Amino acid sequence: MTRRFRLLVLVMALLLVAAGSMVVVWTQQDDEEPVTILGTWTAAQEERFETVLRGFGIPFRYQGTAAQREVLLSKVQSGEPPDIVIMPGLGELAEYADQNLLEPLNALYDPQEYGAPWKSTGSPSEDVYWVPVKADLKSIVWYREGNRPAAAPAPVESWCLGMGDDGASGWPGTDWIEDLVLQREGPAFYEKWALDTGTPEWWRSDPVRTAWEAWAGLLRQNEDAAKRALLTDHRGAPDGNGLLFDDRQGCTLEHQGSFAPSFYRGEARHAGLMDSAPLLPGGGGRVRAHEVTGDFAALFSDRPAARDLIRRLASAEGQQKWADLADVFSANRRVKHRGGPVERAIMRRLGAGPRCLDASDVMAPAVRDAFYEAALLTVARAAAGQDVDVPGLLKDVQRVQDAQSARSGDRRAAPKTVCSTR
Repeated sequence: MTRRFRLLVLVMALLLVAAGSMVVVWTQQDDEEPVTILGTWTAAQEERFETVLRGFGIPFRYQGTAAQREVLLSKVQSGEPPDIVIMPGLGELAEYADQNLLEPLNALYDPQEYGAPWKSTGSPSEDVYWVPVKADLKSIVWYREGNRPAAAPAPVESWCLGMGDDGASGWPGTDWIEDLVLQREGPAFYEKWALDTGTPEWWRSDPVRTAWEAWAGLLRQNEDAAKRALLTDHRGAPDGNGLLFDDRQGCTLEHQGSFAPSFYRGEARHAGLMDSAPLLPGGGGRVRAHEVTGDFAALFSDRPAARDLIRRLASAEGQQKWADLADVFSANRRVKHRGGPVERAIMRRLGAGPRCLDASDVMAPAVRDAFYEAALLTVARAAAGQDVDVPGLLKDVQRVQDAQSARSGDRRAAPKTVCSTR
């Protein structure tokens, strides 16, 4: 029984009572209904997540989809949003919060267990609208065991590239550009660009332009490689072991987050990692910071059962169960991660040193989508052997940024910081 139908039944009952009729109306109580959850995890990770949720003893119904943005928007517009959404898009969650569609999570978890850059507020008095329930490291490169690359920029043929995704094609390209900006300019500039702070036109600034041109130059080294990247899903074939192990074109490196081993499946134990900085176009070798991402839980409902589920999932105990069962990483400082050398290397980088949230994740959705589109156009033009007009592409993204800023003004719930300095 949907909430809309329950409300209609209640209204009809009140009208009948007001008319003098004696009616008895039975409706299913909210707390007896399963908590509805919308996330991005599917297949094996969905099964493990549901196992964790069953341990909480709260009835739930989980829906996992790669087209989460579209599914969520449809549900919100129809008046039937899920009780809980779990997604990486903080910019999108901030828009929902600014529309008063999200419930504050104040007192549902201890922010001190997380810290920067995961905390969503600038001061203790501000409302909290999301909590990270899974963390991942970026600014790393994966390679096949026994084939550790030299600490120098690699040609495009060495890279396993795929721009495709069910719901957000182009984001792997934005990861390259974000990492180039971060390693070349450092966290201070990166944060200002991601948050669009101050008056400069950040998209048309020299640091963003030169980073973008470096990536475009890499793609233009080989039209066939660029064409394959445009037509390839970043996860590889549905029944394969990821691009790093299944690619037949001889690639040996993959610029991908710490979630990549879930694509490698049985070959994951043969994958190693290193910092991306020395391998990026232009090289230099200096690691200025690490880009990180997360999956953040937010509440569209104030139902007690939904609040209780968030409380349990965000707790150190809930996060520990999730990490132990699914081999995922948590931003919760109290969680102890187990694993081999690769897992320990990831945790060292997640837990210390400058870390910056994925820039496109914190941008307003319209700007993020323009960023994705410009990245795809860069690959398409390189694949066609055409000149890549980087200033023109950045001018278009800046135009979207300017329109967004004029329309939304002060984004009340938007992240206040992107980078940590510790």
